[in-house]
Amino acid sequence: MDEIEVFDKLNAIATPQFALTFGETSEKAIKIAEHKAWLQTIRHERPSTTKEYKIGVYIRYFNQTKHENYLAHHKKQFLDTIALCPKWKFVDFYVDEGNTAPKMKSSPDLVRLIDDAMNSKVDLIITQLKKNITQYEEDLILLSRLLAAQTPPVGIYIISEDIYTLASYHMEDLRDTEFLPSPDWKVLPDDEEEAVKLLQERRLLGD
Repeated sequence: MDEIEVFDKLNAIATPQFALTFGETSEKAIKIAEHKAWLQTIRHERPSTTKEYKIGVYIRYFNQTKHENYLAHHKKQFLDTIALCPKWKFVDFYVDEGNTAPKMKSSPDLVRLIDDAMNSKVDLIITQLKKNITQYEEDLILLSRLLAAQTPPVGIYIISEDIYTLASYHMEDLRDTEFLPSPDWKVLPDDEEEAVKLLQERRLLGD
């Protein structure tokens, strides 16, 4: 199977939801189409279809169509596409409900996916949209860096934005350590009373 065809099929999984949700001629659907056309004009690297990956598919599901079996159909699209790459091993679907990403504590399957990635059960995460994971750019950057630091590195491929976090042009940013706490940084204790006490001590010391 040609690599371009594989990613065209992945892209087709994400495309229908925009028309179904906003209407093919809505202003938002038109802007999305224009953005997707622009994405085709810039340089991209994608996960290799000839490399072995353990794949976790993350879906943020909400009732966006009138079809009762939409989620099952959606999963089948992913499975059929992943099956085109003999070296890609499907691990599991990770599904949270909701239109946009809430806090992680409200996304149990995203937490489960990250935990599996940190424990070498998954080394490639595939999802439709960046907002499935987070609404904040800095959160995605931090997560991408943490996953890239694993052995082997774990990448995220976001279909609609055509973003692959382990692309060579992201490597310098992923190795940047300026975002890390200073060497004297200490974790606040879980106990609320201890945390308050520590904060008061810091204030007395002028920290």
